[in-house]
Amino acid sequence: MAALLAQMAALGGLRPRRVILTLNLPAPALASAVRARDWPFALELVVNDVPVGFGTNHNRAFARDRVLGGSDAFAVINPDIRLLGNPFIPMVEVFRSRPAAGCVYPRQIDRHGRQQDSERLLPTLRRLLRRHVGGRRHEVADGARPDWVNAAFLLLRRQAYAEVQGFDERYHMYCEDVDLCLRLQLRGWQLLRADAAVVEHRAERASHRLLSHLGWHLRSLARLWRSSAYRDYRALHRP
Repeated sequence: MAALLAQMAALGGLRPRRVILTLNLPAPALASAVRARDWPFALELVVNDVPVGFGTNHNRAFARDRVLGGSDAFAVINPDIRLLGNPFIPMVEVFRSRPAAGCVYPRQIDRHGRQQDSERLLPTLRRLLRRHVGGRRHEVADGARPDWVNAAFLLLRRQAYAEVQGFDERYHMYCEDVDLCLRLQLRGWQLLRADAAVVEHRAERASHRLLSHLGWHLRSLARLWRSSAYRDYRALHRP
């Protein structure tokens, strides 16, 4: 997290004018280190007494940013992201040139330079089996549009995020990004990749290792499959 903040501070040209950093659990040493430094952007530090879900944290950050004077764009960035160059420049270019862009995202690679499977198709039981049993991790063909993208790094149009009322907070963790992307598209907004923007995502994939995370993942999938967003999107785009 500290490394990502330092990278954003070192960006030349275009960079965020405000960063809202949420610590989901108290971390006194990190909080003190962050407060002690002068940043080239306005830094708002939020420390939760009790941990809450991914979507809840970002919805609270969105509301806080609006009170402070929000911009047209609102970024969601995981702490396990590492910047390669300045991804904000090409992402903002796409954002400004495409009025229907509700969500702009970069290409993601892993620490070995391999393309990450951040773009996905609508999750069905068949596709999940092919992915986890058959090893078919890259689902979207070159040049094709994904149904959803992971929320490790998203640039969201404030109007679009507000229209769909942000993340659905009933998802504690996992599938909240699927749900958000489906609801954005159902309202006519597009998901667009900025090809010139590249970031490194050091994904932990905790649901593959921890039973608690696997349980959250399965419960979130069940909620997604029962949702009106999933049903309506699938009716329009039969997999």
